[in-house]
Amino acid sequence: MGEVDDGTEAVGRRCGGASRLLEQFLVVAEERHFGRAAERLSMRQPPLSQAIQRLERRVGVQLFDRGPRGVSLTPAGEAFATDAARLLAAETATLDRARRVGKGLEGDLRLGYVSLLSLRYLPRLLGAAAQEFPGLRVRLHQDSSTGVADMVLTGSLDLGFVRDLSAVPAELVTSVFARERVMAALPTGHPLAGAEALDLAELRDEQFVLPTKSALPALRGRIHRVCEAAGFTPAVRASADDLTGLLSYVASGLCISLLTEALLDLPVPGITYVPLCGAPGRLESTVTAVHRPDPDPAVRRVLDLATELYGGG
Repeated sequence: MGEVDDGTEAVGRRCGGASRLLEQFLVVAEERHFGRAAERLSMRQPPLSQAIQRLERRVGVQLFDRGPRGVSLTPAGEAFATDAARLLAAETATLDRARRVGKGLEGDLRLGYVSLLSLRYLPRLLGAAAQEFPGLRVRLHQDSSTGVADMVLTGSLDLGFVRDLSAVPAELVTSVFARERVMAALPTGHPLAGAEALDLAELRDEQFVLPTKSALPALRGRIHRVCEAAGFTPAVRASADDLTGLLSYVASGLCISLLTEALLDLPVPGITYVPLCGAPGRLESTVTAVHRPDPDPAVRRVLDLATELYGGG
């Protein structure tokens, strides 16, 4: 049996038409007749007989017993038929998988994201990707916008979802796949917390908690810009270097802030979110996908799916 295995592998390595030759052998083995096998293979009988003889010379053993009424497999031929069928099935599976990977339907996709996106976008996207591309494995990595963009640039990540475009190097390609309203985050006991909507100017006398310049520069800059457009500079009572710090200050009753509507998916006791009136462009936050030029097909497929799910820019 071991010698037959070696012969099969040798045929696969050395014979330029190995797949065709093995296919011809298996059809003859099934039909037990060269004439019927040739008809099934859409070829003449003499070239088929010659092909099987070449195969037997390469393997070094007789694979068929030939008789006036047809042919039958020798013991070596029986073993060879099993291994030949296995080789052809493996070859088909290998080619199919390469095609699926090349089309972005299978393989690994390394996706980076900033923390808040995991609440509103990732669960639905991961579920849809698993249904659409069951052979594609998505590997997740959470980081800051700067960290995600840097890892995409160096090739450690294939695709990133960020909020802060100032952190994205010019070498990367960006596309907005979702937009969110900016809302007033107020302590639940605040006099304005029961309003259906607020004009931003109504917050001019409030004490704000803002992100630090080093941690979340895009969010801090946006809050300053929208407040100044409404005619005032926010009075900063406190700063925090992450989202949990901002939420803690608001929930304590000491400050208010301006945060995205994605936080509606993360209810925090003591905080009420109120929509803001005003120019829509000023009171929106964007979620942006970043990737290298000429990304793998899987990146395009997942990005197209995200845009389909969330509406794009």
